[in-house]
Parts: sequence; structure tokens; C-alpha cells
Amino acid sequence: MRLVRFTAEGNERSDEAAWGLVLEQLVYPLARAPYDSPRLNRDYAPEIAGAPLLLSDVKLLPPCEPRKIICVGRNYAEHAAEFGNEVPDEPAIFLKSPTTLIGPDEPVIQPSVSERVDHEGELALVIGKRARYLNPQDAHNVVLGYTCANDVTARDLQRKDVQWTRGKNFDTFCPVGPWLDTTFDPADKDVRCLVNGEVKQASNTNLMIHSVGDILAYVSNFMTLEPGDLVLTGTPSGVSPIHPGDVMVVEIDGLGTLSNPVIAGV
Repeated sequence: MRLVRFTAEGNERSDEAAWGLVLEQLVYPLARAPYDSPRLNRDYAPEIAGAPLLLSDVKLLPPCEPRKIICVGRNYAEHAAEFGNEVPDEPAIFLKSPTTLIGPDEPVIQPSVSERVDHEGELALVIGKRARYLNPQDAHNVVLGYTCANDVTARDLQRKDVQWTRGKNFDTFCPVGPWLDTTFDPADKDVRCLVNGEVKQASNTNLMIHSVGDILAYVSNFMTLEPGDLVLTGTPSGVSPIHPGDVMVVEIDGLGTLSNPVIAGV
């Protein structure tokens, strides 16, 4: 199933976000958020709560409502090498604020205090139920679904500050979407990021150093995972600067396409 969060002009509550089920080119509104019904749970049956809408008529929002955004750094060996970094023995974890989150087609704002902002296309997942102390073999049981993400980074500020908080956490620095795919298999999938139609990043999820199961097991041993939490699994090599007027596109085979323009900020 493909699940979305959306708003729809013309509805009585057009400014309120709703969850929906995408079938063909239609969106069927759901009665409630699908949390606590993680992927591969055959007992989950979405409760339809209204007439279907055309997918082209709704505004897609980030397909998650995270309390926290958990990210993995240097999870592809070639990406670590392109900045002269060693490959970490354990997942290198950092956090992004929920205020960084934006949806498909929303603009990424390049802050004036940064002279280099980079794209970082990657695979992401959303947690479906509360979890602690997972093991890698069955960690997938807490995953609601997978989506595309872009870990936008103010590279110069990341280097200047040593720790990564400021460089990773400007508003709009985490585009996510277009939907959650609850049956997506993350193994052996091509990941690409294009800027203005030119391929900048191209790799495969099989080249991740730490697998999805390893990441979730590692994180859940020191932090409780909550329904709706977003986990970004790391970016491959080929990151490059973006500028106002550019359009970034993250593509993952079988999962979807996430597009976001870049505009100048203050």
C-alpha cells in the first residue's frame, strides 16, 4: 500500500492534514493515522473515511509526523571517502529537528549565512510502533513504510562547527515523500539524486555499510523509537552544491520520486 498525508482544496476542512490510501490516481481518505499497524502486518485493513479524490487535486505533505528525525552519517563507503573520512564501525547517528521537514514540491530555503548547501538523496523509513531493544533480524516488523528523503546540509557550517547540529537543521532541510510504501523491500534498490536533470548521485542500497535492521537495532538500544519517527539511512557519494533556482530530484527504484526547488533565504 502507498499511504500519504495531504490537504485538499475545496473540502470543508481544506487546511487540515489527512491520511490517505493511494490507488491508481485516486486518494482515499483514511479515518485515522496508520501508526501501530507496521508493514507486513496482514491484519491491517485501512478504514476509508470519505469519497476518493484525484491525486492531482491534493497537496501532498510529508508522509510522517515525527517526534524526532534520526539520521545516519557516512553509511556508504564512497561518500565517506569523498570527504576524506573513515568508515565508522558503528552507525554514526545524528538528529534533525521536525522543523526541517517539508513535503514534495515545497522549496528548500538556502540560508544566506551558508556559502555551500549540498543535496543528499537517500532512503528513509517511518516507524509504525513503539520499540526498544530490537534485534537486526526482526527490526523490520516496526517499520510502517519507506519513502524518499533529502538530507540537505549546509556543508561549510557543518565543517566550521565540528558537530553537525546547525549545518543539518535549517528549516526546510529535510524534504520527504511522496508517500510511504508499506510493502517496499529496501534490498538492492538504485538510489539517485538529480539536480536540474543531471544525475549527481547514483548508488544502490546494497552498498550501505549498516543495513536497515542494523540501524534500527543500534538506535533502539539507547533511544525509544516512537510511531511516526523518521529514520534516514545515509547518502551515497556524489553530493554537490545547490543554488537558488535549482531543482533537486531524489529517485529510488520502485518507491517514487521526490522533487524540491531551491530558493534564496535571508
